[in-house]
Amino acid sequence: MTQRLNYAQQSPELFKRFLDLSMALKNSAIEQKIHDLVQIRASQINGCAFCLDMHVKEAKIHGESELRLYHIAIWRESNLFLPRERAALAWTEAVTKLPEGGISDELYERVRGQLSEKEISDLTVSLMVINAWNRAGVAFRTVPGSADRTYGLDKAGLG
Repeated sequence: MTQRLNYAQQSPELFKRFLDLSMALKNSAIEQKIHDLVQIRASQINGCAFCLDMHVKEAKIHGESELRLYHIAIWRESNLFLPRERAALAWTEAVTKLPEGGISDELYERVRGQLSEKEISDLTVSLMVINAWNRAGVAFRTVPGSADRTYGLDKAGLG
């Protein structure tokens, strides 16, 4: 499968603004470990090969264990995730898949028991952003690993 077009080159100003929003999330209330987990999970759900590849490498660079990376897809059955991480992963799945009838009060209250309102808000914005990146990656078939050197992902040692 080959990349269809380079949307960063075709729409440079819009791409830059969206990239700026993504970079602003580095200062969010959500810690890096959870940010990595949810970006990977959303990318798995959406089938975005480029984003999944990129975020796994970022998580590895940030010190995430390989076993936890393997367990993200099965987080409900795994004992490797803390309650706070489980809440963020559940919220990720709900916001990414948007169930008919909306997100339940039960799930919201469960997440609210682990994350502050600011953290839920920042997490939701982060999910809005990764879901948009995933859609572009899938639509234009962005090639996994094609930006490794640009983003310093070759340091992950997974090449």
